[in-house]
Amino acid sequence: MKVYLTLMAIAALVAYVATPAARHLAFRVGAITAVRARDVHTTPIPRLGGIAIFLGLATAGVVASAIPFLMPVFDAGREAWAVLGGAAIVCALGMVDDIFDLDWMAKLAGQFLAGVVVASGGVQLVTVPIAGVTIGSSYVSLIATVFVVVIAMNAVNFVDGLDGLAAGMIAIGGTAFFAYTYLLARSASPGDYSSLATIVVALLVGACLGFLPHNVHPARIFMGDSGSMVLGLMLAAAAIIVTGQIDPAVISERERVPAFIPILLPIMVLAVPLVDMTAAVVRRTLRGDSPFSPDKHHLHHLLLRRGHSHRWAVTVLYIWTAVLSYGTVSIVFLPPAGAIAFTAVGVIGAAVVTASPRLARFFSRQWRRLGHAIFALQRVTPEGRKRHDARLAARAAAAQAAASSAIASSTLTEEKP
Repeated sequence: MKVYLTLMAIAALVAYVATPAARHLAFRVGAITAVRARDVHTTPIPRLGGIAIFLGLATAGVVASAIPFLMPVFDAGREAWAVLGGAAIVCALGMVDDIFDLDWMAKLAGQFLAGVVVASGGVQLVTVPIAGVTIGSSYVSLIATVFVVVIAMNAVNFVDGLDGLAAGMIAIGGTAFFAYTYLLARSASPGDYSSLATIVVALLVGACLGFLPHNVHPARIFMGDSGSMVLGLMLAAAAIIVTGQIDPAVISERERVPAFIPILLPIMVLAVPLVDMTAAVVRRTLRGDSPFSPDKHHLHHLLLRRGHSHRWAVTVLYIWTAVLSYGTVSIVFLPPAGAIAFTAVGVIGAAVVTASPRLARFFSRQWRRLGHAIFALQRVTPEGRKRHDARLAARAAAAQAAASSAIASSTLTEEKP
């Protein structure tokens, strides 16, 4: 466990340190998100944060390859490098899209290419852990793998509409997935806990946590397509590794792990993005528009219109992701009745918070206090210190102006006969 947590910390640190550099690069190349009708931000924000996320993933991945404990994973095949190679492709594709705004068909073609690279490296759906179904054709396995990868990338991309939303959701769901893959690795091979799926999820969670301090509301940088597609591809790769390459029947006999968890858990981690993407595709198709045409009817837009603040709308979606992912993984750790009760309580609580903006405003005050602590991390960087100093100077100037106005008003009152 310590090795995986160390890799997570390395990915987080590199992503955190690299994000200000990515922000500078975005300004230099003009990768700026202008204020559009469908957006909720009011000032232009730089993107290309995905570069920092990928650097965190890649750096920690290279470190992992040099750790003796994890060397069997890298010596067994090209899977680990195929995943990082696919992530590099979609990161580069996203960078081009963030700068030049690619046509959706060109972007989709690049996503399929990345999926093919991942599948060609050995990360393929071979078995489905329900009733022992085996995919007999290598072509069908390749197509299924690419399809899953592309769907996951677009699901994360669709939901990336509020500050900190995509990175936070993947980090929350990823921790539940991390716990499950680690338990599965221990059960599958006692004495050797090295697991490619656990490595991938650890890197993913770490990179998200490192990027989040720069991305929470009010965001100083967006991850852009260069980040959202990388997150989707990494999560899909981890899900495919667990689903298609570990026989849960062996695990179930020893640890009573339900066979359907390897399929259900990744779906629950991406449940909110998948629901949002499905609804958007259906909605736009019924209108006769392209499924990739933008609009203001995503889940986060609906929450904002219902009266939730920007930050609390993000929190509501965080809560649903936590309930669905941790509720699913609780089946592994709790008796069935306990897991059902745990999930039911979470669903009821999430529904109450979602339906009550007034209650959300109460909790948002507590969330704001946490936000002040997070902003302290932003002030560590030179850009953060400059912004903090500018904010303090603006407040001081506003206070001085208000005092001067009050003095002038008082003087005029005294001078009246």
